[in-house]
Amino acid sequence: MPAPALLLQDLCKTYDNGFTALHSIDLQVQQGDFFALLGPNGAGKSTTLGIISTLVRKSSGKVEVFGLDLDREPLRAKSLLGIVPQEFNFHSFETVEQTLVQQGPYYGLNGQESRRQAQKYLELLDLGAKSRSRVMDLSGGQKRRLMIARALIHEPKLLFLDEPTAGVDIEIRRSMWSWLRELNQQGTTVVLTTHYLEEAQNLCRNIAIINHGRVIANTSMRELLRRLDRNTFLFEAKNPVSEEQLARLQQSLPFDRKDEHTLRLEVQKEQGLNQVLEQLAAAGLELHYIQPEANQLETLFVKLTQP
Repeated sequence: MPAPALLLQDLCKTYDNGFTALHSIDLQVQQGDFFALLGPNGAGKSTTLGIISTLVRKSSGKVEVFGLDLDREPLRAKSLLGIVPQEFNFHSFETVEQTLVQQGPYYGLNGQESRRQAQKYLELLDLGAKSRSRVMDLSGGQKRRLMIARALIHEPKLLFLDEPTAGVDIEIRRSMWSWLRELNQQGTTVVLTTHYLEEAQNLCRNIAIINHGRVIANTSMRELLRRLDRNTFLFEAKNPVSEEQLARLQQSLPFDRKDEHTLRLEVQKEQGLNQVLEQLAAAGLELHYIQPEANQLETLFVKLTQP
């Protein structure tokens, strides 16, 4: 069996002020996975990423990248990593192409190889027309794509993305989702941290949730979502729902009103929607659409991490 793309074993971090950010973290990410690492602010995600990138010194434990111990073989291990941090950290007056070309030598690429790789990823991430523009003149979405291109210049086997779509509009976000899926299908292992839980649910096959420095969930996305025993749905009618219709519905099911067209109902998993739809039809309501009030993963995330 091949070594995991990432292995964290009994990973701990206590800062000089006595604060313990990580308590014995155990985690594996298998090769080829698309993995979500989630947690509320202050949960320990940034500390974990800092240790993996060697920007933060761990207190104890082990980190392996494709079987390479990060303490014993740091250069070889780091050569397999690409990390896209949340904050932009470019030289604003450099051109887009310079930003990429200058990254290559850090990973052993010569000038010709760096330029070739830069052109490759500029085209793949739709930045070719901006190659001679200064970084400071790019839009937020273009800067996000440049961050990803820079992390991929040496074609790492494991890519970390920390809030990769923060601050970009929905159209750009969804185009990035498509591109990241394609990258993963080509063999790159991807680890994603995000506050857009819809993003994690749509992209990731497996998930770990960290809270207060401890792993509180580590399973497949499918298995985690099965823990949700109920969901709240919104039912929008084509015509306004009268008080008489609502009162009739409430005789059998605990509907409440969101607005004049929309009703809300918490539905247990075993109940299903057939009975609900029958009741709505019997009350004379013609539906325009049905949708969950919140993303399923968001509902579970709040349930798992709330005090």
